[in-house]
Amino acid sequence: MASHSPSPSEWLRRANLCETTVATKHDGFKEFVLDQLADLRGVTCRAMFGGYGLYQRDVFFGIIHKGRLYFKVTPKTVILYKEQGMKPFQPNSKQTLKSFYEVPVDIIEDAEHLAEWATPSHQSHEGLVRSRRASS
Repeated sequence: MASHSPSPSEWLRRANLCETTVATKHDGFKEFVLDQLADLRGVTCRAMFGGYGLYQRDVFFGIIHKGRLYFKVTPKTVILYKEQGMKPFQPNSKQTLKSFYEVPVDIIEDAEHLAEWATPSHQSHEGLVRSRRASS
C-alpha cells in the first residue's frame, strides 16, 4: 500500500484553510471586543501587523493580537494590570512593549468594566498627544 503525499497545491490549500480559520477566530474576538466597547463613542479598529489597533477619535489606545486584548498603560494604571497578573504585549519572542498590557478576561467579559479600563488608556494617551502638539 503506497502512502499518498499531498501535492504542493494541497499543502497550500491546507495552510490557507488553517490561516483562514485562525483569522476568523480572532476576527470573532475582535467583534466581541468592539461590541463590549460600544458604549465608548468613536471607537474604531484598524488592521495592523497581524492584529488590530483600537482607536478613539484617532487616538491609539489598544491592541487586539492573537485573541488577546491589550490597553495602553500609564505608571499609575499599570499597577492594576500587574495586580491581576497580566503581562505586557509581546508580539514576538524578541520584542516586548511595556506600554501595553493584557486586559484580564473577567474585565473583557464585563462591558462596563472594560469601558472603565479603556478610558484611562485613551485619556492618558490623548493628553500626551495634546501636550506634544502644544509644545511643537
